[in-house]
Amino acid sequence: MNGDALVKRPPGRLTVNRTKWERENRLRILDTTLFYTQASGGVRTYIDGKRQALLRRGDISHKVVMPGSGVFFDGDFVSLPAMPLPMAPGFRFPLRLGLWSSIIAGLQPDVIEAGDPYTPAWAAQRAARLLDVPSVGFYHSDLFTLVHHRVGRFLDPGTRAYIKRLYDGFDLVLSPSRLMAEQLHRCGLDEVQVQPLGVDLEAFQPQRAKPNARRALGISEDQHLLVFAGRGTQEKNIPVLLEAMRKLGPDYHLLLMGPGMPTQVPSNVTVVNRCCGSHEVARALASSDALLHAGTRETFGLVAQEAMASGLPVIGARAGALIENVPLGAGVLCQPLDPDAMADACSALFSNDIAASGRYARHFVERQFSWDSVIGSLLTHYVELCGLEQPDARAVRR
Repeated sequence: MNGDALVKRPPGRLTVNRTKWERENRLRILDTTLFYTQASGGVRTYIDGKRQALLRRGDISHKVVMPGSGVFFDGDFVSLPAMPLPMAPGFRFPLRLGLWSSIIAGLQPDVIEAGDPYTPAWAAQRAARLLDVPSVGFYHSDLFTLVHHRVGRFLDPGTRAYIKRLYDGFDLVLSPSRLMAEQLHRCGLDEVQVQPLGVDLEAFQPQRAKPNARRALGISEDQHLLVFAGRGTQEKNIPVLLEAMRKLGPDYHLLLMGPGMPTQVPSNVTVVNRCCGSHEVARALASSDALLHAGTRETFGLVAQEAMASGLPVIGARAGALIENVPLGAGVLCQPLDPDAMADACSALFSNDIAASGRYARHFVERQFSWDSVIGSLLTHYVELCGLEQPDARAVRR
């Protein structure tokens, strides 16, 4: 990739943008990632939630640069040319590094954040150097584990070297969990800040429950309704969920929501095999009894936090970021990739006070992952990088 993208600027060279910010009284933030598509999951949700929280302040502007079929400007959203990925429907991969970096630089941001370890990240670094502004690399996607499982361990040294080379070029490296920070440490990166993602507590809440949800699914009121929302990709381990449902039998029903889900499922499973909007997901979560999650490679586990915000306990694999983000009392974690253990965890959860678990889950997310606290932490990072004073938190518009 681009060797000159590896040079970090020394601090204290941002006087040009400081003057511009003081003149306009507006901090300009730009996000770029190839994960901002309709098929995207947590990264797009993070950017959308962050954008809403930033714009409520009134003293910050925000732009998003994402892949598309050509160059299109639509307000704060810019699409740039990228090649469709046949093996990943709905996603595109940018190849024109020079075009991406020049257009990002032309948007004149004060801070550039890259949300993937691919071409947009290199473009963000190049644009940041052109403008003499800081760049932030957010390690949302666990590239090391992805390559390790899909290609083979023989590439582990090369993958670690690539990750270190790329993220050494950012002025700040963020990780959504301690687990991912440790992964970056093993790649040779010493300075990594853990920055949790935010959850929309207004959109995801128990009051979003849909009346007659069970009737719409053709199940009785005394059946336990489980739910999982996400993409049906390999790392989500959907077959484990299906086998657990076979073992649980007719007293339990699972609603699977998202693109790429299997069509051959047990009789106690309903599939909504398409991209579902956040409002639809929020209603489904609030209308269910618990989240069932077999994923083992979650870098944060946003759907688990959205479920907990909706008043649902989580039944999940004891793996990935679920270990640190699903506390005792807010669910049950079990042996990964083990349908028997998952079925037993379901039975154990429902043998106790599940409503109390749901209330505790909601309380946990309110304390840990509200956008008010997350955006405050992010802004602290941004303004420190720019050498500015922290914007007044009271400027947030309610």
